Amino acid sequence: MLDESFDLVGCLGEVRAGSESAARALVEHLYPLVIRIVRAHLPRRTPEEDLVQEVFIKMFRRMDQYEGKVPFPNWVSRIAVTTCIDHLRAQKRRPEYRWADLSEDEANMLDVVTRDESGPDPADSATAKELVGKLLDTLGATDRTVITMLDLEQKSLAEIAAATGWSQTMIKVRAFRARRKLQQAFKRLHEGHRHEQV
Repeated sequence: MLDESFDLVGCLGEVRAGSESAARALVEHLYPLVIRIVRAHLPRRTPEEDLVQEVFIKMFRRMDQYEGKVPFPNWVSRIAVTTCIDHLRAQKRRPEYRWADLSEDEANMLDVVTRDESGPDPADSATAKELVGKLLDTLGATDRTVITMLDLEQKSLAEIAAATGWSQTMIKVRAFRARRKLQQAFKRLHEGHRHEQV
């Protein structure tokens, strides 16, 4: 949560005037927001601090483009989300996982989910998170971002639109398609396991 007592307007004025101490204060103020976005959308094998630093570098480089039409934190959120999407796209790696690629815990969790209506044991949340991460890896960068924000972070369409600049209609369409792709990836994984057992 950002500190509401922080004089953002005054700080931005000082940053534009070249104050290094104001620039440091601005980074400290926005850091919780940026790190939360980066952690939620972090591409694999990318150090989070490197990505955070890239977001702030872009923010300072584009400072003259900020027109005040949206709150400054929202503008920075868009830069952070776009930076993460760019990194995900740069990886250009959307693996197709097989049952054999899963850890023993992940395989057991999938087995429980496909056989048991009650769902996995809440104590297995770390395993579930890893499994969800693998399934999300099968999506493209934009689809992954939409599903992460909408379904995992429970953000509203309005919040996602504010953070990304995308229309709510586009978000709904992307989410629908991404969920279908996830279902297909899950189905391929499960069917592959059934064939391996035969």
